[in-house]
Amino acid sequence: MAILDEPLGDGKTVIAAKHFLRRLGPGLITGASDDDPSGIGTYSQAGAQLGYGIGWTMLLTYPLMVGIQEISARIGRTTGHGIAGNLCRHYPNWLLQAIVALLFVANTINIGADLSAMADAAQLLFGGITPIYVIALAVICVGGIIFINYNRYVLALKWLTLSLFSYVGAVFAVHVKWDAAIVGAFVPHLNWTSDYFTTLVAILGTTISPYLFFWQASQEAEEVYVSEERKPLTKAPRQAFDAFARIRADTAIGMAFSNIIALAIIISTASTLHKAGVASIETSAQAAEALKPIAGPFAFALFSLGIVGTGLLAIPVLAGSAAYAVGEARRWTVGLARQPKQAIAFYSVIAAATLVGATITLSPLDPITALYWSAVINGLVAPPVMIVMMLMTANRRVMGQFVIRGWLRYLGWIATVAMIFCVAAMVAFWMA
Repeated sequence: MAILDEPLGDGKTVIAAKHFLRRLGPGLITGASDDDPSGIGTYSQAGAQLGYGIGWTMLLTYPLMVGIQEISARIGRTTGHGIAGNLCRHYPNWLLQAIVALLFVANTINIGADLSAMADAAQLLFGGITPIYVIALAVICVGGIIFINYNRYVLALKWLTLSLFSYVGAVFAVHVKWDAAIVGAFVPHLNWTSDYFTTLVAILGTTISPYLFFWQASQEAEEVYVSEERKPLTKAPRQAFDAFARIRADTAIGMAFSNIIALAIIISTASTLHKAGVASIETSAQAAEALKPIAGPFAFALFSLGIVGTGLLAIPVLAGSAAYAVGEARRWTVGLARQPKQAIAFYSVIAAATLVGATITLSPLDPITALYWSAVINGLVAPPVMIVMMLMTANRRVMGQFVIRGWLRYLGWIATVAMIFCVAAMVAFWMA
């Protein structure tokens, strides 16, 4: 069932309990997919290497994530097009092609890193040969996108978000020094070294990722397409009040879910691996394996199962956001709600992105390096995309009367400047 922008009685933004879960959609799925195996690897490395002291980044990134993702969602809901669709209609072609190319490269590397981590986790749990798991998992992800009805597929993605609670379980399966964990979550601590800023950019790159911008904007546009009641807000301004209230609630809850899970991963690895002096964790599967002798088989199993579950959620989002970007840039017929024969090129990009990702995993390229650096690449790609988004949402030709002003605009620019600062600091340390 499509998520409708329903009237809320007397106009107050009160979400009745019976509608609550149904109204959660793109924001919840986007937030959950943010904790993909690549992100889990990044958070695991951060917790193992830096301990509880890096937890404050989750508190810092939460409002930034909410702001930039709400801006992304408003682009799709207001215009009825995703980010690339608006770029191709209102901006130079060179800018469109550059951003789409960067996104496709970052996403395919991310897909490869995620497939590698999922396959390694499955091999740790069940035995067998890792390449077989890579192929099987890639086929499952692509097959689900292409052959499952859109409404059922969205529902399946919502249910997959529950797999992330395995990391909350992992926290309670280990011994946590809660006073240090709380201080680490609320008191910022900076270490002016290259490794620290590379880790910081990797964290920002996996929490504020370009593929999430494209996915949420395109999913809002998709919901306009599948719903008879919804229209782009530029054509139906009366729907704006409830649409923006729904988007805000959906995004705030989705990003909170994402950061709580990320903090749980940092705390669980800081409590075990960092405490034991194990700092050379580079993948999520490696973190799970290292947990076994330290925290026991139960924590190991929870951590490993979470990797597979989050990958099944994240890979369709990664491949889908790449396909939306490429398809909208080419003005193809796009959308998961369309049958494969109605959008052959769109679904072909999904399959191609997943195939290239799987090929990276099966190639001599080091998957451990790909896993960590996929987050860093996302961090490098994010600033130009965010700048374009902020300019787009101030453009009346794009947004009509719904240009973004006030605190949301300030928050979007703060998020953009924060990403630029961290990337610049990282590059400066590399060159020093």
